[in-house]
This record gives sequence, structure tokens and C-alpha cells, in this order.
Amino acid sequence: MQRTSKLPNVGTTIFTVMSALANEHGAINLSQGFPNFPSPERLSGLVCQYMKKGYNQYAPMAGVPILRERLAEKAQRLYGASIDPNTEITITAGATQAIFTAIAAFVGSGDEVILIEPAYDSYRPSIEVNGGVPVPYELSAPDYRVDWAALDRLVTTRTRMIIINTPHNPTGTILKAEDLQALEKLTAGTDILVLSDEVYEHLIYDGQPHQSVLRYSGLWERSLATYSFGKTFHNTGWKIGYCLAPAHLTAEFRKVHQFNVFSVNTPMQYALADYLADPETYLGLNAFYQQKRDFFLDMMRGSRLRPLHCEGTYFYLFDYSAISDEPDTQFAKRMTTEWGVAAIPVSVFYSNGCKDKVIRLCFAKTEETLERAGELLRKM
Repeated sequence: MQRTSKLPNVGTTIFTVMSALANEHGAINLSQGFPNFPSPERLSGLVCQYMKKGYNQYAPMAGVPILRERLAEKAQRLYGASIDPNTEITITAGATQAIFTAIAAFVGSGDEVILIEPAYDSYRPSIEVNGGVPVPYELSAPDYRVDWAALDRLVTTRTRMIIINTPHNPTGTILKAEDLQALEKLTAGTDILVLSDEVYEHLIYDGQPHQSVLRYSGLWERSLATYSFGKTFHNTGWKIGYCLAPAHLTAEFRKVHQFNVFSVNTPMQYALADYLADPETYLGLNAFYQQKRDFFLDMMRGSRLRPLHCEGTYFYLFDYSAISDEPDTQFAKRMTTEWGVAAIPVSVFYSNGCKDKVIRLCFAKTEETLERAGELLRKM
């Protein structure tokens, strides 16, 4: 039987490919974005506690009420936003599910969605499988800054959504206040929605603030903002995130969510609610990861890989043009097999590829791992 694929150009993700290659060759895996150190012991203990207490059946579709209340308090504390926990917060099976659900709820056949590329690889297929048309706006190395006037020229009567990501994966840049103000002005008086991927909100360095859409009333009224507990608390395999959106958008979001996932892991939700009662559990993360960033950079001194920048996330971009002229995917694979460190080529984050000689390395690792990786990379 012949069938037409809804995603004919989608294959195995580069993250799976590079992790498999790292395993095959015994290489240090700095490609896929996950920590190699444990989730907080107290948080894991709380999960076990709630499991033993019998909190093992379906949670409410929108999420456990006490967790949504904690998140409303957090939004107020950090961004001055008054969020209704009953009508404006939904707990999801990770941020990627929240992103897919937001797109599925609002993007239909022929709707255009502007992507700021390089972009997280789930955006484009989520748009395409729902009949939408991705419209890429390409950032350029080494600064990867948005020219909002140029992006505005991509807006048409068919533009349904603009997706932003700050702090940005893979570039490590952050949007500043002037960026959010420009986006607020650009979308004013339109029906354009903003999907704001803010999973690295607590991983911003050098004293800079996170510019969430929650800070800007003109953006908040048209935005769905997604977040990840896995990125925050070093447990990406738990796959728990959440979406904040105004009530009228949340109502549509939940129509899809209830038939996509319905509800999310119950004991983990209760554990997270208890853990979030102390804001220090997340307020110190920027210092924790900044120390790792700086340590990794020290370990890379003397390497021919040239660091670009890292204002946020746990990724650092490096220019390898002093070492090789080969395409970045080929170079990343050779790094893995010949030098023993796995990386991600940045071209895969573009719809049409790019010719920049840039790779992405993840520093969410123990100091022992980063020290060993630096030792190997300095020999290149």
C-alpha cells in the first residue's frame, strides 16, 4: 500500500545520530543537550515520597492545582506578571509537547509561521505536519542578532505566528529589552501570535535579566510561553514542562492538549510543587551554570576552536575555520571519530543549511568531563 508522508523530508535527528556515533566510538558526548550529573537529591526524594503515598493516578488535565499556583507565584516574582493558575497555566509533557500543541491549536493549512533560524529542530516539522508554511528568517554568525525591520518584511496577510527562543538554542544569545519592544511594536494591531520558547530562562549570565514576553503587556496578550522543568532541574528525561498563555489562548491550547497527552506524571507534579516553594531552587542556577561555562572556556584555551559567545543556555558555539574547510556535519563526525568529542553542526538548525564553520558544544557536564574534553580538543 502506498502512503504519502506528511513529513517527507524528515529523517533521524542529528542529535540521535551524533549520540549514537559518540557511543560507537567511546567519545565524550558534548552534542546532545543533557546534563551528565544528577537531578537534585531532595527533588528525587519528593517524587518517591509521593509515589509511596499513592499519588499515582491521572492528574487533572491542566495540571496539579498546587503546582500551577507555585508557577503563578514564580511569574509574579520574576516578571511582575499576574497569571491566573486556573485559566492561564497548563502542565505539559515537556516543552516540546507544549510547542507542538501551541502550533497545532492555532496553525492551519496555508498559515505562515516565521522562524528565527538557526532554530530548535522541532519547530519546522510541527508547523508542516499541521499544514502550516515555515518562513525562515536567518541569523548570521558571529553575532546572530535580529534585524527586526528585515524580519517585518517577511510578514504577510497569511502570517499566523512568530516563534522566538530566548535564551537561544543553539547560538547562546539572548533577546534584549529593545528586541521585545520591537516585536511588540511589529505585532501591534495584528492577529499574529507569538510562541516564546523560554526553556533556558534561568540560564542567563553576567548579570543580564531574562526578557520574557510576560514582561510586556502588548506581547503577553498574544503569546504562548513555554518552559521546561527538565532544563531547570537537570532531569530532561522526566519530560515535564508548562505553557503560560492568556485565558482565551489557553482555552484553545487545552482543546488540543487534552486529546494529545491529557495529563502529565502525577507524583512528579506534586514533588515539583513542593520543591518550587523555595525560590532558591532556581534562582541560583545562573551562577551554577556560569561557573561551568567559564570553566569550560578555560579548558578550551589553547585550542584552535575559536569561541563565539554564550550569554545564556548551556551551549557554546565554536568556529573551526582555523582547523578545516570541510562542511560542519562532516567536521563534527570527524571530531567524534578521530578526536573523541561529539559536537552538533550548526547548519542543521537552518531550513536551507548554512556554510558557516561553526559547531555547538554542550557544557552541562561535570568538571571532570569538561576537563577531559578540553584536553582532547586542544590537540586538534
